[in-house]
Amino acid sequence: MELRQLKYFQKVSRLQSVTKAAEELFVAQPSVTASIHKLEAELGLALFDRSQRNITLTVEGSVFLRRVDEILSRVDDAVAEMNDYRLRQSGAIRVGIPSMIGVFLFPKVFTTFTALYPQYELTVVEEGTISILRLLEQGKLDIGFVVLFDQIKDLEVLPVAKGQMMVCLPPGHPLAELPAVPMSSLHDEPFILLKKGTYNRQMILEQCEKNHFVPNIIFSTSQLETIIGLVEKGVGISFLLDVIARKQHGIVSRPLEEPLFLETGLVWPKGRYMSNAIKAFISFVTASFSAKTLDDVEGDPVNEGREESAS
Repeated sequence: MELRQLKYFQKVSRLQSVTKAAEELFVAQPSVTASIHKLEAELGLALFDRSQRNITLTVEGSVFLRRVDEILSRVDDAVAEMNDYRLRQSGAIRVGIPSMIGVFLFPKVFTTFTALYPQYELTVVEEGTISILRLLEQGKLDIGFVVLFDQIKDLEVLPVAKGQMMVCLPPGHPLAELPAVPMSSLHDEPFILLKKGTYNRQMILEQCEKNHFVPNIIFSTSQLETIIGLVEKGVGISFLLDVIARKQHGIVSRPLEEPLFLETGLVWPKGRYMSNAIKAFISFVTASFSAKTLDDVEGDPVNEGREESAS
């Protein structure tokens, strides 16, 4: 049994397709198929049910996948630890961050961290919270800033800051006269939302369902500038964090009648080996943003982070 076989098996299990697995692994499809067949022959068990269009794991295959995940995770940890020994004073961190959090965290957090730790290479991947959690599970990210919610499991969590969602309206909109906007009053409004894979979008859709309507989503994007521009022009309404919404002079922001609060945090997989670079990043975030609101974070986390990290 070879590690290559286990990696092929893991990839096919997750994608439920030999073709897609081969594409992601950059190998020929027959090589993946042959490797899986050889693995099944060695174990004396069928790991996949091939009776449907998308192959799925058998009961035995599901049990085996859990063990394979553990084995490959330990191998990755061992390699990362040896890299720490080899590199000593250098390293790399892959960080995921949603666009709405990144717009106020990125300029100060990342520039300050790289100034304090120039030996560490910081790679930032902009995705929604749901997508970041998936990439962490797949080992494609080391750590991520996300919106915290109850379903987050098997991750270490460091709360960073809290904020409130605001309804963003074009100037002159009738609802802008209200001190707070009922969600039910948005039934006929055109919605402009962040793309799928963001918890912000999921939260808004849940609120619409709670108020017994399906929103008319006319546009989805990952670009906050696009959302703000469309709202300014009266194309539709949207929802942004208070710390972002209040800075936009071309739109009107109001809280919901039933306020929507969210908490952002830093998350990383439990039990996985953490390099010196990752430990430094977690320490930096802990020192800089412990128990703050989003207004505090947006205000000036840099000097605190520099003083704490230097000490």
